[in-house]
Order: sequence, then structure tokens, then C-alpha cells
Amino acid sequence: MTQTKILITGATGSVGSELVKQLSAKHIPFRALVRTSDKTNAFPAEAEIIQGDLGDPESVRQALQGIEKAFLLTNSSEQAEQLQSSFVDIAATAGIQHIVKLSQLHARPDSPVRFLRYHAAVEQRIKDAGMAYTFLRPNLYMQGLLGFRGFIAQQGKFFAAAGNARISLVDIRDIAAMAAAALLDKGHEYKTYDITGPQALTHEELAAHLSAVLEKPVHYIDVTPEQMQQSLLSAGFPQWQAEGVIEDYAHYARGEAAAVSPSVEAVTAHPPRDFKSFARDYAPLFS
Repeated sequence: MTQTKILITGATGSVGSELVKQLSAKHIPFRALVRTSDKTNAFPAEAEIIQGDLGDPESVRQALQGIEKAFLLTNSSEQAEQLQSSFVDIAATAGIQHIVKLSQLHARPDSPVRFLRYHAAVEQRIKDAGMAYTFLRPNLYMQGLLGFRGFIAQQGKFFAAAGNARISLVDIRDIAAMAAAALLDKGHEYKTYDITGPQALTHEELAAHLSAVLEKPVHYIDVTPEQMQQSLLSAGFPQWQAEGVIEDYAHYARGEAAAVSPSVEAVTAHPPRDFKSFARDYAPLFS
């Protein structure tokens, strides 16, 4: 096996686990930094597992030994900016050549959305560190609907504070394909890619597609931001994160996430998956 040159953080999350799957399919060796060992038995043979935490600088330094490129991803927690910034500083000292950062569409320092502000701050930290970078800025994940799979299966309903705004949702499998290309292929250094699906849809249209695929009525229920935040808090979201999600959805509801980007096809040579394909592939989970 060739020497491991790639470090993956966030490897057990939705995008990270899909990236792991795609690298494994190409027989690319990589190192994964994971916080606990309870999920490591699911990793493929190509993976070298390092147990550690972005909040522990020494474990980050150990994970980065011998690494040339890193994929940077954390949950959007209150500590995300600090954790990612610390990783960037350690990576720069360790001589990492290229960071591929999972950011978010419309990241900017003056955004009213806290998630977009912290992503912009970390992007700037990477630029200031002088390393090559690729910033991946996806829109709302199609797989986010899996959080409602119980409601959809049992009640034929899902909820959001999105009004009738159009959103160019993207499949995480396409985000992972973009990340794999940025890590493996030349020509993606110093690039920022907006990542969307092939069309912008309202939540009513998402419900219609689900209804057609599942062959049963599925309805979108538009709720107030206050109702959505209370549901998030009841589901166990921390206050900071719940408030951030509401800011995200206000951004969507203003129609600010409707643009369609050509990046997926331009980079991967495959068109992005549309929502109908997502619904068909994940239909068993909604049934």
C-alpha cells in the first residue's frame, strides 16, 4: 500500500463517511482522525485510524505527521471556529501543503447567519496561513430530510420555516465527490466552489416528489421560526446551534439560496443528482 498522505477529519459524519466510501472505492489510503473507537470497525482497509480530538492539539499534531493534504470538517457547534482555526494553525506549522475545507454557500464575515460567519473566518485563517486551499461551499443537504424520516413514514409530513422559497439543495454524495476530486486531482488549489443540485425547488415541490416516489401523500408544513426552534431544542439541539439553524432557514426563506452552480459537473464530469434520484435511492428509509 502506498504511503498515507491524506488526513480526513469528520470522517464519521454524513459527508465525511461518504468521502471515506469514495476514497476506499478508489483504493486510496488515508488517515482518519476520530474521537471515539466505537465506529472504527466500519472503516475500510485503506483507512489508518488515529483516535484524538480537534480540541486536543497534541493529538492533532500526531494525526498530521507525514500528511500532505487535509480535509477539514467539524459540526457547526459553538466551538467550531476555534477548533478549526486551531487545526489550521497546527497544520501550517506541520507543513501541510493543502487544506480542503467544507464550508457553506454564501459564507461571508458580515452574514446574519452565524454558521456563515464562522466559515468565512476559518477560510480567511487558511488564506492567511499561506497554504494551498480549496473551499467547498455546499447548499442545504438533501439528506437533511432524513431527520424527518419518522414523520414522513408515519404521518406523511415534514416541517420547516422555509415558506415557498426555492433552494438548490445538493446531495451529500456529490459534495463528497467534489472533496475527493479536490484531494486527489491537480488544479483545485486556491479555488472556491459553490456546490448545488441541478435545480432550485420549494419545500412543496420536495413533498410532491416524495409523494410520487413513495406512492403516498407527503405534505410540507410551513412553521414559524419560533415553532421550528422549539422543536430543535426539544430534539436536543444546543441553544447556539438551534438559533443558528433558524438563521439558516431565514436565509433560505429570503430566497438567497436559489442559484444553481455548475461546479459539480465541471469538477467531477458527472451531473449533480436531482431530488427525484435522492428520493428514489432513500425511499426505503422514508417508508
